[in-house]
Amino acid sequence: MPLQSMTGFARREGSIGRYRWAWELRSVNGKGLDLRLRLPQGLERFEPDCRRLAAQYFARGNLQVSLSLASGETAVEAVINHEALAAVMKLREKIVDIVDPAPLRFDTLLSIRGIVDFRESEESETEREARDADILAGLEQALFELKAMREEEGSALGRILFAHVDQIERLKASIDKDPSRSHQAIAERLAQQIALVMENASSIDRERLHSEVALLATKADLKEEIDRLGAHIAAARDLLTKGGPIGRKLDFLAQEFNRESNTICSKANAATVSAAGIELKVVIDQFREQVQNLE
Repeated sequence: MPLQSMTGFARREGSIGRYRWAWELRSVNGKGLDLRLRLPQGLERFEPDCRRLAAQYFARGNLQVSLSLASGETAVEAVINHEALAAVMKLREKIVDIVDPAPLRFDTLLSIRGIVDFRESEESETEREARDADILAGLEQALFELKAMREEEGSALGRILFAHVDQIERLKASIDKDPSRSHQAIAERLAQQIALVMENASSIDRERLHSEVALLATKADLKEEIDRLGAHIAAARDLLTKGGPIGRKLDFLAQEFNRESNTICSKANAATVSAAGIELKVVIDQFREQVQNLE
C-alpha cells in the first residue's frame, strides 16, 4: 500500500438541473480521523454518507469538508385556486342579467386576486434523489483527488525517511566498528577502572570486587544497544516498504531509536563514539519530525 501524508487539498464542483454545487476538502495532521463538516442548511442528511466515505479513504488526519450549493434561475409554476375560480363563476351566473354576459377573458381572470398564484416549483422526489446522488458522487471524486495528493506527498516522505534510516544504520556501523569497542580496548579500560577502584578503597572484599567489575563491564559494552538499533532499523524498513497507515508504529520506533541513542551517549567511553551518538540523536529527531506528517 502507498504511504500517505496527512496534508492535502481538493476541490470538486459540478451542476445538475438548476443547481450548482462545490466540495472543498482540506486535510492536516491529526492523531486519529477527525472530520469537521460544513453543510448548507437543509442538507444535514449528507453527514452519515460523508463520514462513511471519508473512513473508506483515510485512517488519520483532521479533515475539513465543506459543501456549497447554489440554484440558478428559479422555476416558477402557476397554481389555480379552484375554489376561488368556482366562486367567481358562480357569482357571474347570479349577476348575468345585470352585467355584460360576454365570456370572461383570460387576462381578466389573471387580474382577479387569488384566482392564480405564481410560486417557485417544488422539486420532485426523483429530482431530489438525482441531485443528492450527483453531489455525493462529487464528494467521492474529491476524496479520491485528496487521497492522490496525500499519496504523492507520502511518497516523498517515504524517500526522506528511508534516507534517515540509512543514515542511522551508517552511524550504528561506525559506532560498532569504533576502535574503542575492541576487546583489547575494553579490557584495558576495565583494568584502568578496576585499578582506580582499588586505589580509592582501603579494603574491598572479593564479592564486592566482582560486582564492581560486572558493573564496569556492562557500562563498557554497547553490544545490546547496537543490536537493538539494528532490529529497529529492520523494522522501520519493513514498515516503509509495506506502506499503509504506519505513522503511529514509526513514531513508536522513533522513540525506541531515541532510547538506544541516549544509552549509547551515556555509556560512551570515547570521543568518537560520543560524537556519533550525538549525530545519531540529531538524525533520529529529524526522522521523528517527518513521521509526524505520515498517516
